[in-house]
Amino acid sequence: MTRTRTAMLAALALVAGASGTALAADPGAIGTAAVPCTVDYKVQNQWDTGFTAAVTVTNQGAAKSNWSVKWSYAGNQKVTSGWNARISQSGAAVTATNETYNGTLSTRGSVSFGFQGSYSGTNTIPATFTLDGVACNVDDGSGPTDPTDPDPTGPKVDNPYSGAKVYVNPEWSAKAAAEPGGSRIANQPTGVWLDRIAAINGVNGGMGLRDHLDEALTQKGSGELVVQLVIYNLPGRDCAALASNGELGPTELGRYKTEYIDPIAAILADPKYASLRIVTTIEIDSLPNLVTNTGSRPTATPQCDVMKANGNYQKGVGYALGKLGDAPNVYNYIDAGHHGWIGWDDNFAASAAVMKEAATTEGATVNDVHGFIANTANYSALKENNFTVNDTVGGKSVRESKWVDWNRYTDELSFAQGFRNQLVTTGFNSGIGMLIDTSRNGWGGTARPAGPGATTDVDTYVNGGRYDRRIHVGNWCNQSGAGLGERPQANPAAGIDAYVWIKPPGESDGASREIPNDEGKGFDRMCDPTYTGNPRNGNNLSGALPDAPLSGHWFSAQFQQLMRNAYPAL
Repeated sequence: MTRTRTAMLAALALVAGASGTALAADPGAIGTAAVPCTVDYKVQNQWDTGFTAAVTVTNQGAAKSNWSVKWSYAGNQKVTSGWNARISQSGAAVTATNETYNGTLSTRGSVSFGFQGSYSGTNTIPATFTLDGVACNVDDGSGPTDPTDPDPTGPKVDNPYSGAKVYVNPEWSAKAAAEPGGSRIANQPTGVWLDRIAAINGVNGGMGLRDHLDEALTQKGSGELVVQLVIYNLPGRDCAALASNGELGPTELGRYKTEYIDPIAAILADPKYASLRIVTTIEIDSLPNLVTNTGSRPTATPQCDVMKANGNYQKGVGYALGKLGDAPNVYNYIDAGHHGWIGWDDNFAASAAVMKEAATTEGATVNDVHGFIANTANYSALKENNFTVNDTVGGKSVRESKWVDWNRYTDELSFAQGFRNQLVTTGFNSGIGMLIDTSRNGWGGTARPAGPGATTDVDTYVNGGRYDRRIHVGNWCNQSGAGLGERPQANPAAGIDAYVWIKPPGESDGASREIPNDEGKGFDRMCDPTYTGNPRNGNNLSGALPDAPLSGHWFSAQFQQLMRNAYPAL
């Protein structure tokens, strides 16, 4: 359960100097003195020895160019790291001051920051706060609360993965176990992909949604259990990739609603499944396309221009969020691309804005969004330990290297944490959490560098030290050399709800040659190992494995490679 305490600054009834002039009251405060600001403190995630928290300050007084928030802990809590503020601690007293980029706090403006801390015993929320030295009164719950806050008495927990097992798909597990050595990971939880209307009831005699939920109840036992579903069937799906095109045309929003989302929502709302924690990852690879692959950009496609013009990506995502979010045990996570897609300055804030637009259309609100997921079905390394964007070689920044190419981020963990902050700034709730798909981003094996590259020049330095061995960060199909990544786990890092395996290892990203099919899946040259590329991958070779089957079909050679190159090793 998210724990929250809203602290209101004491009413100012101060006389200014000898003039006798009283400070002006807030014109919106009827019958009360001014409330200069609110401070909202939330414990987001908590485990045996640590926690993460988010603090949002809303200024109701005069605009500020700098700010300082202070509080004291009643217990032994210690702040260990923070973001979006400079946080220091002396004994029980904590001080958070603005960074250079977020000191401005306009009237009725808000700023958010967060931190990770340690504790033992109890983790009591601070009782008092000050803003710029003015004492705060603690709201006792009788006054108004921030309407964007999740209901603290509601049924949703802050992090659905905390203290819970995660559903193991028996169909995937059986395929994994049938591979030599596959039993080592066959019990790992993976996502269940609902990638067409027929998947709701099961395809070719396979399990449908109710079958999976019934099996989940069996696996659950007396504890908590998360079921991970991939909602993936937008009209005009994947406008920049042919391998994962869907069954619905660009204008078929009505069918998406009535034949796809509505039946799923009806099943999830069945009281039979109320004890399950159902995580939905919403529409992979959709919204970022509207930013990066439209208009005058060299990466634009006519299909993406159509989807931007008709708005059906935003409308479809908004409808899915609103309908699925109605169930009290459903946790919606919107796909957030990956660092090699939206980590650049031109894409970063713009992508968050499109996601906010989608989350506030077709009846959805930001309260229908529990979080976001990065790197779904992709290969970007979780952490690049051998270089950072702050490094320089021969007077050149790492950002100038061909691999980084002026990106602000080099890996998925830093990107997910940074993008989370951007999403909160854009208007999403401060309690949102991030997921990272680590199913295929381990990049272990003999090709994994043991340390930084030589400092001959910036490209040698980066290429010699990077774990991600792809030819280009834009390559996404059945990548040669990839390995299993971190195993699924809850609360792995600040702001991260879980590492997950949403893409089931061993399921193809797309066919390496054209294969006629009735699944609506086209042939994408990015899955052809002989393809020499396009602007989206810098006109490089695709780096794809040969002899791959249709997307979603079992690819034994890839599965064996992923196990060989697993990091951590199996």
